[in-house]
This record gives sequence, C-alpha cells and structure tokens, in this order.
Amino acid sequence: MNLRRTAAVARKEFLHVLRDPLSLAMALAIPLLMLLLFGYALTLDVDRVPLAIYDQSQTPQSRDLISRFLGSRYFASAGYVDDYAQVESAIDRGHALAALVVPEEFARQVQAGRPCQVQFILDGSDANTATIAQGYAEAVAAEYGQSLLLRQFQRRGLGRPDPPLDLRQRVLFNTELESRNFIIPGLIAVIMTIIAALLTSLTVAREWERGTMEQLISTPIKPVELIVGKLAPYFVIAMADVTLAVVMGQYLFAVPLRGSVALLFAMAAIFLAGALSLGMVISTVTRNQLLASQMAILVTFVPSYLLSGFMFSIQNMPRVIQAVTYLIPARYFIQILKGIYLKGVGLEILGVQALLMTLFASAAVVVAKVKFRKKLA
Repeated sequence: MNLRRTAAVARKEFLHVLRDPLSLAMALAIPLLMLLLFGYALTLDVDRVPLAIYDQSQTPQSRDLISRFLGSRYFASAGYVDDYAQVESAIDRGHALAALVVPEEFARQVQAGRPCQVQFILDGSDANTATIAQGYAEAVAAEYGQSLLLRQFQRRGLGRPDPPLDLRQRVLFNTELESRNFIIPGLIAVIMTIIAALLTSLTVAREWERGTMEQLISTPIKPVELIVGKLAPYFVIAMADVTLAVVMGQYLFAVPLRGSVALLFAMAAIFLAGALSLGMVISTVTRNQLLASQMAILVTFVPSYLLSGFMFSIQNMPRVIQAVTYLIPARYFIQILKGIYLKGVGLEILGVQALLMTLFASAAVVVAKVKFRKKLA
C-alpha cells in the first residue's frame, strides 16, 4: 500500500467533508441529540406510579396503610375516588396506573388481629410497568403486615419476634440501580454503529452518482488505498463522537467510568473500523446514496437496538434469536463498554468479546476490499 496515494485520497475526502458543513454538523449533532434524548427520556426505572385511592374504611388504620404507599418513593397519589366506576375511569383515562381499594371492615379486622384483605388494581396494558408496580405493592404490604404482627406481639408481652429469614442485599457495580448507568454505555455502541455505517455508506455511492468513480478507476490507486483513504476522515469524526459521548456520560449523566479509558478507546477504534467498513460495503453494493442510507439504518440500527442486549435481555429471547445475536457486533461492544464502565474489568475478563469484535472488524475490512475490487473489475 502506497501511503502517499492513500494520504491523497484521505485529504480529498477531508476536503469534501469540510466543504459540506451541514453533513459534518449532523455527524456531530446526531450523537449529541441521541445521548440527550435517550439519557434523559429513556429510563427503565419505575417509580412514582400514579395510584388512585378508594378508602371505604375512612379510619386511622386505613390512613396508616395508605400513608405507607404514598410515603414510599414508588407511588404518588392520583387522587381519591368514591366508587369502582371512578377507579375504572381513572385507569381508562391514564390518570392512574393502579388503584388501592381498602374495604370497609379493614379497621375492625386489624384491631381484632385477624387477616385482612385489601385490593390492588393494576392497568395491565403496560405489562412490564404493571409487574414492577405489583412487586412494589407487595413489598409495602409485607412491611405493613410485619408492623401489625410486631404490635400484636408487643401487646401480648412476647417481645420482638425474630424473622425466620433475614435477607441482606448487596448490589454490585450499580449500587443505586440507576438505569442510565447501563443505558448510556450501551447507547454509545448503538450510536457509533449507526453513525459509522451511515457516514461511509454514502462515500462510494456518491462517487458513482457524480460520475467521478471512473476518474478514480483510471488512476494507479489500488482498492485498499482508496478504501483506507476514504475511511480515514470518517474514522476521525467517529472517534470525536466517541470522545463526546464519553465526556457527556461522565460529566452530564454522572455515569461511573471505573475501567481503563485507553482500553475503551482502543476497543472503540476496533469496533469503528468494522462499522465503517460495513458502511463501505453497503455503499459499494448499492451505488445509490438514498438506498445506501436506508440500508445502513436497516442493517445497523434495528439489529443493534433490538438484538444486542441494549434494551432487551438476550437470555429472555427465544433460542433461535439468541443464536442470531452472535452475529451482531454491537452485542460484544456493549458487553465491553459495560464491563469497562461499571465493573472496571480489562481484557482478562473481556478478552473473548474483544477477540470476536476484532474478527468482525477484520472480516468487514476484507469484504469491503473484495467487493470494491469486483466493482473496479
């Protein structure tokens, strides 16, 4: 490979990027906007669930129970209602996700030390949120039940009972259980996949559409020199996007970065080499900028968002789909990013993922070279 010819192609491509400030601004603005939008708007934390209250008892005991729900961080009052019709209306209109119904005989049963029942109504149209809210309600009810049991023991002079099971929880790596702490690292991989493939998917297609590819073919430049030269400017832009994402994650979203920054950028460079080469393959095959951009989104965004483990757990997918996820390079990059960010581990743990991602990048580079050679022929 002749470095002089490669540098000349890279300079030409750099000049083209600089002469198109709108595209350059978009290349830098899209990651910024996606990080802001996903970082602030996308959250898997379920708290402050709007709760409608139907208190048929209207007693200090029922108010004590209601205060346990509304005093927690998990529920917020959506108002008091007077009958079941208003409960259904509040849920139908979306004013409440759940409703707590305290029966009229609640206080008498509590005072008599008998088992008492309350009703918790959930909107099942959002199954995930409803399941989490149900767990919160069960925890609040269990805590209230334990307090009633403790009062009964104290009234009988039996002292404080020892619990049959004392569960001590310890959360590793993400002690606050903040969803943004694992969303932001995964989002970096998804954004880089889209940006890298989208940037380079237009390069060769643009040359064919403008009729300048024939001029390049007539020169002594080799396919590998043309590919490397064209990828160089977009590699620089993509690495700038990675830097922007890391800085925003660290200082704007306060995502802990416990591992090696150098390892993070090294893995990002390998991943970007494969993603950029994939965009080059798309550009070479389509020869049309509109088709190339559409195919780049289809090939990169959809698999990276749905099948990489970014939003949905791979372990919960059907086995056939789990097998398909091994072909998604973003899966390995997300695992690497989460390991570096949250766990602070290195290649001694992430070596397999790094190797598989390197194989993907190597294969993408080879395919780009072969496909472009066929076009030159």
